[in-house]
Formats: sequence, structure tokens, C-alpha cells
Amino acid sequence: MADFILPNLGDGVAQGDVLKVLVKVGDTLKVDQPVLELETDKATIEVPSNIAGVVKDIRTKTGDKVKPGQVVLVVDQGVAGAPPQVEPPAAAPAPAPAVVPDPPPAPAVAAPAPAPAPVAAAPAAVVAAPVAASPAAPLQSAAYPSGPAAPSVRRLAREIGVDITRVQGTGPGGRISLDDVKAFAKAALSGSGGAVVAAAGVPLQQRALPDFSKFGEIERKPMSGVRRKTAEHLTSAWNTIPHVTQFDKADITDLEKVRQKYRSEVEKLGGNLTVTAVTAKVLATALRKFPQFNASVDPVTESIVYKKFVNIGIAVDTDFGLLVPVIRNADQKNLGQLSVEISQMADKAKARKLTLDEMSGGSMSITNLGGIGGTGFTPIVNWPEVAILGISRGVFEPKWNGSTFEPRQMLPLSLSYDHRLIDGADAMRFLRWVADALEEPFALALRG
Repeated sequence: MADFILPNLGDGVAQGDVLKVLVKVGDTLKVDQPVLELETDKATIEVPSNIAGVVKDIRTKTGDKVKPGQVVLVVDQGVAGAPPQVEPPAAAPAPAPAVVPDPPPAPAVAAPAPAPAPVAAAPAAVVAAPVAASPAAPLQSAAYPSGPAAPSVRRLAREIGVDITRVQGTGPGGRISLDDVKAFAKAALSGSGGAVVAAAGVPLQQRALPDFSKFGEIERKPMSGVRRKTAEHLTSAWNTIPHVTQFDKADITDLEKVRQKYRSEVEKLGGNLTVTAVTAKVLATALRKFPQFNASVDPVTESIVYKKFVNIGIAVDTDFGLLVPVIRNADQKNLGQLSVEISQMADKAKARKLTLDEMSGGSMSITNLGGIGGTGFTPIVNWPEVAILGISRGVFEPKWNGSTFEPRQMLPLSLSYDHRLIDGADAMRFLRWVADALEEPFALALRG
């Protein structure tokens, strides 16, 4: 008898949800035959077997959460003709595990985050709820075991939501300074893997829901792997990145005429000449002209990483959540190639066949809600990217041409960006450049 042990699923992937067990007791199992279909954080993968024989026992079922190192099958290798056991591969069986993908951008938020005040090192939502202290309490009371702190320091801690009892003071006698509080908040923001943790390694507090069953009937369902990772990633992105969103409109009247003219030609290639595809081409060119938008902020080393490649993420709406496949080297592909690849990636996303590698390494993302409706929204930046472009529904509006009003089809654009790296003026220049390129598609092809 031999155990089939679940191998590593990829860097940063700690577990998976069993969607389907692909074998049953009594089946003859071959090496490399898929035995499980798992949903990890952002991808659905088939796990192949590295042993052969007859399946004698199955120790997992649909809906279970499984982790690397866990026994999921017991196989009898003593069956005549059964191939010998193959040594488990050193690498993960998941296709190109690479980095856990950048998750989907949220379609809308209440309002863009304002630029951070110079003194505030983190938004209040990021760190644990502040502990109320009595004004009359002495500085070295049990409420502040890590050391005394001046009233101004305690006030800053309260304002940015830091639990001062968790802050280690570096001054004489363990006294807590303003810098200590800000360093604590910064450490909380830089938790690894997108999980925000306190500097002491203690997970930050989550507020429990009230008991809704007191008010009527309820139903509770566990989060799927996709939804769970989406919630974790977007919370981290919103708390870490000082968001600003700017809006503009592009006159796509002429673009629509050209798009409709060549649409059938692209369909013959297997693609769909959509506004998203055209925008991806425009964005790929824009990132070459505005390199600060093709970068990432590294707060740990206090540096900026500029990317020499141009990979465009395309948000895809699926029945089980928003996924963001990445089109690699988008600046090196023509519009027909981009249209075909975007269509193929969208189909793979809806069929839950995207790999982790296909959702990693983006430069900037596009999220298009125009097919549903809306006049504008504020998308959340898909960390570790520093900007995301949102597209809403194009509508005809009267536009003054110098002598009269004429109907023109206007496309609303929303650009959310990381204010740590991108200033408002630069963002407006970038957005206006994108709008101008959409308005004059021939000029883009002519000038590059």
C-alpha cells in the first residue's frame, strides 16, 4: 500500500478546496493521471498522481479543504502489472505556480481615498481598534505596559487606530515616541502575503457580526477560495494604498465606426474586437510613455520597482467571482492578436481553467463595466500595481463643435492610482493621453 500525499500547490498557496474527486475506489490509477480538481486562491487546478495501482481508499471529498502533505488517497501497488511508484516531483504540480495572482479589482467603492496626511502613517481601518484609556490614568499604568507615552503620542495612536499597548517604546525606560507609533503602523501595513498583522506578529482584530438570527431567518455559507482571497487581497490593497480616482470622457464616435468596420475580420481570427481590446492596446502604449504607471512601490526597502515589460490585466466577470488574467507583452502585439488572446483568456476564466501564472505579473489592469451599465465608478488598485483603468457605458451626448451641438458617443473613464508614487497632475496627463488616443485611433497607429 502507498499513500498519495498532496504535493505543494505553488508559492504562497497554503490550501485548496476540493471541487471534485476524479477517481473512485477500485479504479486503476496511472502515473500523471488527474485525481483531484482543486480551487486554490485564484485558480482551479487538476492534481496528478505520482503513483500507480488500484485505489483502495479515498480520504477526502468534495467541499473539503486540503493542505500540502495531507494523505488524500491510499493505493495498492501490489496489483500485477502496476507500474512502480514514481518519486514525487520537487516542483509543484500546479502549472507555473509563480506568485499568487493579483486579484480582482473591485467594481466600486464608496469614495476614493484622500491623500494621506503627512503625520498619519496608516488609515484607521488598518490596525487594531484603539484601547480607550482613562485621562487620569498614570503614564505607567497597566494600560501601557510597554512604556510611558506623552499625551500627544497617545492622541496620534488613537487617531490612526493603533493599540498603544502593543507598541514597543525605544526611548529611555521604554518611553513611546511618535516615531515608535508610526513605525508600528508601517509594520502593520507591510504584513507578508497581503495579510495585515501587527508588528508583534499578533493578527489584527476583526469585528464580529451581530446575531442576525434574532431578527429573522438567515442562511450562512462558507466563502469560496476565490471570494476569500478577493476579500483578503482587496482589504489589504485598500488599507495599504492611498487611493485617488480621477475621471474623464473619451469621444469614441470615430473609433466605433472603425471598430465596427473591422470587427468581422477579427472574428475570423477567433477574437472579438471590443472596446476593452482597443483600450488594452492604448494602455500598453501609454505605459511606455508614462513609466511611473508601470511600477510598484516597495515600502520595505523604500524603493520603486520600474518594470521593463508591459503586461495588461483584464478583469473578467465569472459566476464565481472576478478574475484577472494577464496579457503578457501587450505592447508587442497588434490589435488582432490582443483581441484573440483576451477572448481566449476570458473563456478560460469562465471555465475555471486559468493557472496561477496566467494571473500574475501585471503592469496595470483594466476593468470594464460598460456592458452592464453605469456612468462611473472608483476601482481599487490591483496591488502590487499602482493604477487601474475603469470603463463605464458609452452614451451619446450633445457636444459643441464650434457652431452647433452634435451627437457624439462619449466613453466614461475612471483612473484610480497610488498617490504614494503618482501625483494628480501626472495622473490627469496619463488619463488625457489615453482619452486622446481612443478619440484618434489612426494617430496612435501612425505615431505609436
